[in-house]
Amino acid sequence: MKSFPPNARRLLRATLLLAAVALGACAGPANTDITANWSAQKLYTEAKSEMDSGAYDTATKYFEKLESRYPYGVLAQQALIEVAYGHYKQGDRAQALAACDRFLKIYPNNPDTDYVLYLKGRINFYDNSSWFAGLSGQKVYERDQHAAKDAFESFKELVTRFPHSKYAPDARQRMRFVINALAAYDADVALFYDRHGAFVAAADRAQQAIRDYPDAPAVELALAVLVDSYDHLGLTQQRDDAERVLRLNFPHSSFFKSGLPRRNESWWGLW
Repeated sequence: MKSFPPNARRLLRATLLLAAVALGACAGPANTDITANWSAQKLYTEAKSEMDSGAYDTATKYFEKLESRYPYGVLAQQALIEVAYGHYKQGDRAQALAACDRFLKIYPNNPDTDYVLYLKGRINFYDNSSWFAGLSGQKVYERDQHAAKDAFESFKELVTRFPHSKYAPDARQRMRFVINALAAYDADVALFYDRHGAFVAAADRAQQAIRDYPDAPAVELALAVLVDSYDHLGLTQQRDDAERVLRLNFPHSSFFKSGLPRRNESWWGLW
């Protein structure tokens, strides 16, 4: 290995030392956490201010720091709720739901439990990539039901445990919507099967809609599909029974005049 003269070695060490100092000076401020010495109240106040101004990313990070540094007390509990809300506003459904679930597990008797259940339901209800997205523009059988069912379960727990909560009336309305939408899902799937000649599958799915959601408007379509499927299967007795039920419950149904919607027609426009 080539050796350097003593003066050259000293010069090299000095150069490397100066470079290290310069890099440290540049990196230091960028890595400085301005919240390092903030109290819990200071963190909460600043985070709340950021949240109110719409800076959800910054606010959420501040609330996460508060919960991590000061894990005990009322502010930490409120911070976790705000973390869930912050992720929700940023469209991060998974993180928002995780924060809700963590809160409900750690603080099951917190006075804000009803709100967290409501928020959890809303997160699933308005999941932009979920089954609710593009309700009128996307075929129902192409969507995922899980978010809808999860939303319903959260709203159901809310109104069961906290029937007098200020969030309960809105939760009940959303539950009715979810029930009707889930019934429409099964009815439209049944129609899809019927129009593709899968009459056994169509009859099974129509029966499921009628059985699970007997009071939903979509039962009308499910009964009409049942009549049509039984007719194609040659099950005349079952067809006549289904038609009697349809006439009894929906005497003015448009299906008696026009039949089932065409292949490229969504029945949502009829509902």
